[in-house]
Amino acid sequence: MTNLVAIYTRLTSHPYQSWYAIPLRLIVGVGFMEHGYAKIARGPEKYASILHALGVPAPDLLAWATILVELFGGLAVFLGAFIPLASVPMSTVLLVATFTVHVPNGFSSIKLLSVDAAGAHFGQPGYETALLYLAALVALVLGGSGPLALDQFLLHPQRRQ
Repeated sequence: MTNLVAIYTRLTSHPYQSWYAIPLRLIVGVGFMEHGYAKIARGPEKYASILHALGVPAPDLLAWATILVELFGGLAVFLGAFIPLASVPMSTVLLVATFTVHVPNGFSSIKLLSVDAAGAHFGQPGYETALLYLAALVALVLGGSGPLALDQFLLHPQRRQ
């Protein structure tokens, strides 16, 4: 038992412990930017029509707001810049998507419906992925943006020496 405690203590006090933030920043940042880019590539008006069909007020304005949050919020997280500030609108986008689109589809983000010669066919995703993104944002807000973050250079320039 003593050996397990010693191993655990050594692992949890490792100097590279804060490096957990880098893979979180990469996947959350790229994921958000990809979603924003997809909305731009397909045409913001198409996304606005989806919002309109969902009964969202001011769909044109909120379509652009969502796209900008996804692109610039994703970039901020990717770079490790102002994550506590960027996470507020990003979490809002996630929560709105969760309750307006994903909750009716259940928890699982992967629903294999069938497989045929054309490949696998999947159903609508649930809210699992949105919760994972939210959890990653919470971890970054509470644990910090980690090493190689732009915040370190912007907010603490004296530490670069």
